[in-house]
Parts: sequence; structure tokens; C-alpha cells
Amino acid sequence: MLTLRPAADRGHANHGWLDTHHTFSFANYYDPAHMGFGPLRVINDDRIAAGRGFGTHGHRDMEIITYVLEGAVAHKDSMGTGSVIRPGDVQRMSAGRGVLHSEFNPQPDAPTHMLQIWIEPDVTGIEPEYDQKTFDEASKRGRLCLVASPDGAQGSMRLHQDVRLYAGLFDGQEQAELPLAAGRRAWVHLARGRLTVNGQVLNAGDGLAVQAESRLLLSAGEAADVLVFDLP
Repeated sequence: MLTLRPAADRGHANHGWLDTHHTFSFANYYDPAHMGFGPLRVINDDRIAAGRGFGTHGHRDMEIITYVLEGAVAHKDSMGTGSVIRPGDVQRMSAGRGVLHSEFNPQPDAPTHMLQIWIEPDVTGIEPEYDQKTFDEASKRGRLCLVASPDGAQGSMRLHQDVRLYAGLFDGQEQAELPLAAGRRAWVHLARGRLTVNGQVLNAGDGLAVQAESRLLLSAGEAADVLVFDLP
């Protein structure tokens, strides 16, 4: 069963320095029909103005993933981590028992476009953790590259939840298939471009809930940049 979540139906807020769309309920956007999908709790599609960003704030007991599409994000946190995240980089932070961090667009003259993803962990109160890895275009071109998983398989980042996150880039005749085990479901988020998934056409910002399917077939991409969550 496929259920389309059109980009235009998402929650939206424009704070001037931040233009954001919420796939699931977040902040002042509340929709009881869209509170998350399994342990996947947040997909925020953020555009941050040059030189602006999120000041120091706290999180706890959440797996937080940052996926930069354009521009850069400068990150600092109470673990002593300082880094710049650019397109191709994926950041994972396990907030655990509590962490403070800030995120800014360090560019003086260009916006940043990124996705911020929250996944509810299967363990709470742990020591906070930070990880960042680069997955270049070649690793995602015409295929689904595993970027996060519960066991760190295939060089992916380790999540404290039974979730596997894949990233892929598709154009023209490129296609990929992902088997889904019995009892598993999936969420597909198309960050950019156009893509067909199991016969359903997705446009930029669309989400697709997948249940009771044995596989995903991704095809007919047009500059498609996609994330696929394999979920319990």
C-alpha cells in the first residue's frame, strides 16, 4: 500500500531567516494525522538565510540527522564538536541524556538548504554521540547507498534504532530496487527532482508511506535526490 504525502500539504513557516516545511507535526504545526511514521518523527526541509541559523539549544533522547543539499551548516555542541557540513556530508547526533548545539549558515551571501531528521531511539539516557561522514556522488549515483543503520553496516553511521537510511541519486534510465522484509515498512522522501517509486510519481518535497510491500523500485528519475527509510 502506497500513501502519498504531497509537498504542498506539509506544514510551513517562514521566519524570514528560516523558511521551513514540516512533513510531520513540529513546533506550531500540529496535525494528528501526521505525527510521524513509526520511529521516524521529523523531516524538516529548511532553507536558512546567509549568516543566520539556530542559536544554542538543547535536545535529549533523539537521533538527529542533518543532510545538506546546498550550502553549508556550521555545527558546534557541548561535546566539544565543531564542524562544517556540506553537500555529500551526513551528520548524526545522538542527543542521549542531553546535548546543547548550534547550527548556522556560515556563508555570507548564499542560503543553505538542508533536511533535519529526527528518529526516536530504542534506548534513552545514553552518553551523547556525534558522527559525520561523506558519501560522495559516485556512491549514490543510480543506487541506494546505506548511510545510517543500527549496526554500522557498509560503512554507514550507527543509529540507536532499527532503522536503515539510504540515499540515492537517479537520472534517466538509472534504477534501483530495495527488498522490504515481512513486517517492515518504508518512508520515501524526495528532496529534489522527480522520481517514480512502485509506479507512484513523486516530485520535490513529496513523501511516500509504504506498507505491506515486498520491495521498492525506484526509476524514471529526473535530477532526483532521494532518501529512503527502512522502518520497523
